[in-house]
Amino acid sequence: MSERVLLHVGTPKTGTSYVQDVLWRNREVLAQAGILYAAERFDAHFLAALDLMELPWGGLQSEAIGAWDALAAQVRAFDGTAIISHEILATASRAQIGRALASLGHGAGTEVHLVLSVRDLVRQIPAEWQENVKHRAQLGYAEFLDEVRDPERATRIGSWFWGVQEVPDILDRWGQDLPPEHVHVVTVPPPGGAPEVLWKRFSQALGLDGVPLDLEQAERANPSLGVPETTLLRRINKRVNAELPPADYRPLVRELLAHQTLSRRRRSPRLALPPDLHPWVSSISSAWIEEVERRGYDVVGDLDDLVGAPPVEQYADPDHPRERQVALAGVDAIKTLLLDDARLRHDVERLQAEVDDLRGALERAYATPSYRLRRAVYLRLESSWLGRTALRGYRRVRGRSTP
Repeated sequence: MSERVLLHVGTPKTGTSYVQDVLWRNREVLAQAGILYAAERFDAHFLAALDLMELPWGGLQSEAIGAWDALAAQVRAFDGTAIISHEILATASRAQIGRALASLGHGAGTEVHLVLSVRDLVRQIPAEWQENVKHRAQLGYAEFLDEVRDPERATRIGSWFWGVQEVPDILDRWGQDLPPEHVHVVTVPPPGGAPEVLWKRFSQALGLDGVPLDLEQAERANPSLGVPETTLLRRINKRVNAELPPADYRPLVRELLAHQTLSRRRRSPRLALPPDLHPWVSSISSAWIEEVERRGYDVVGDLDDLVGAPPVEQYADPDHPRERQVALAGVDAIKTLLLDDARLRHDVERLQAEVDDLRGALERAYATPSYRLRRAVYLRLESSWLGRTALRGYRRVRGRSTP
């Protein structure tokens, strides 16, 4: 039974992909320090979360079956500290959370700690719309904002957004059976600060201080896009969603175009919260800060980080972008697709040449007199019972099926 389990349950867009990349690549180093990050593949904890919450997600249901129980079993069998991390766990229901905690040994001697990383809504709201677009959504920014502000939260967008972003509610659900000192709130620093500050906060919350982890190769695996780039992606979605299957969309659109190409265009105007929504967000953030302080959780960072930056001086509306900027982003996207197609064509030509060489070598081998003689003997033997018996013995000895 694990002595301690650290459950990092979100929220999205708070450096979670980076943390998971560090943990994944340093599994052996962590194990030597008495820390388990149980994963045979990078998305193992994602699949476990899908299984726990029975979520359909792009055809991964079959791969997720049994993933949570398998993960929990590895955690229970480990003697030291175990870490579980995925941001979609933030949406788990009380019943699912109860099952998760029990399966990890809570109440049976294992000390469970909750880690929740949080970022100000000024950044989270536009970031969440962009994530929707990167997952094939076609709705505009204004429509998204209307659904988020709807007090009924009746739509899929509104329900999901607050499910993964409403900090007091997530802490209430996940921390219902945990003492406050076992609940750790990690705040994301304001923009412009040193990038290593956030990792130091995660390291403190996860008990990784002093562990010699390799951070150099870690990738911030979920980069953001600017206004024209996000607009371009939304327009692409409108044209390809009906014809491009999810299995092709992810590598071609989300990875090749969004993450590897459009995210590198850093001079474009950034997505931002509309200035007129800042008072509404400020009111919510102040209430959250007061609630977290009242509950007495362990805060790693500064709760004032949740206040968010003031309105931008020049707001760029993604529903009405500068078309020249969108066109330039489109040219870069076309360039990437052309170069990638050329690379694939060269790979196909090279592989075809290798196949042709192999075929020629085989044909030359088949044409030799010794091969024709062996083949004739083999066919003669196959035509009789005694010959077939002899061949079976020969195959057992030599491990082959033909002469």
